[in-house]
Amino acid sequence: MSNQGNAITMHQLKEAKKELTRFMMKYKFALDEMTTKIEILEEEFSYVHDYNPIESISSRLKTPESLLQKLKRKQIPLNINVIEKNIKDIAGVRINCSFQKDIFAIKEMLESHDDLKVINVKDYISKPKPNGYRSMHMIVEVPVYLSNCREHIPVEIQIRTVAMDFWASLEHKIFYKFEAAVPSQMLDELKKVADQSAALDKQMEALHNQSLRFTTKSDEGDLFKALSIDQEQFKLPNELLQSLSSFQQDDEK
Repeated sequence: MSNQGNAITMHQLKEAKKELTRFMMKYKFALDEMTTKIEILEEEFSYVHDYNPIESISSRLKTPESLLQKLKRKQIPLNINVIEKNIKDIAGVRINCSFQKDIFAIKEMLESHDDLKVINVKDYISKPKPNGYRSMHMIVEVPVYLSNCREHIPVEIQIRTVAMDFWASLEHKIFYKFEAAVPSQMLDELKKVADQSAALDKQMEALHNQSLRFTTKSDEGDLFKALSIDQEQFKLPNELLQSLSSFQQDDEK
């Protein structure tokens, strides 16, 4: 490739690719850290607590093509330092929950982690968007340890109920067909469906709260027969539980 004029050399292209690779890898590492942190929470709830609020976890890293399109829309210069300051959703995690109360519980858990720095929170549940969209959005900075330094990389976290996620996914598919304005009639219908979905969330949560009062004696007895960790069952000696209970009583006095 020629060095004359404004022509870009092969060496410059290789260096640009290296820089972009390093840039994207930082967000990939931050995404791995955040996903692991949430998976640990999910596993803890599965083993230790009687109820797991997390239905599913998904993650995504913006592709270079998707990032370029966003930069053009926002008229942001193609400069790594400028991109880092202005784009905070390159890495994203979505947590789907059973009920609305779970969303706020998970949000508080993440806020309590002292290695995470909460940059921004947008509560679209207490205050939904005009089109009916509901979700909890958080931007948190995750420490990433590289070979020569530590960097704090932003990750977007979206926390929704299954019903909210269902509505948002279908809304996106419907709107994808429209390059210009969406017909007002469709906007009204989507808003109605969003409101109905929110009402369903509240009804299901109320039913769940009622069900918690109906734990049977046999259910309670089964809790103390075995310990399950990583799909392996361990028999629980009654003597061990009795001894641990005695120590706990002593600590509480």
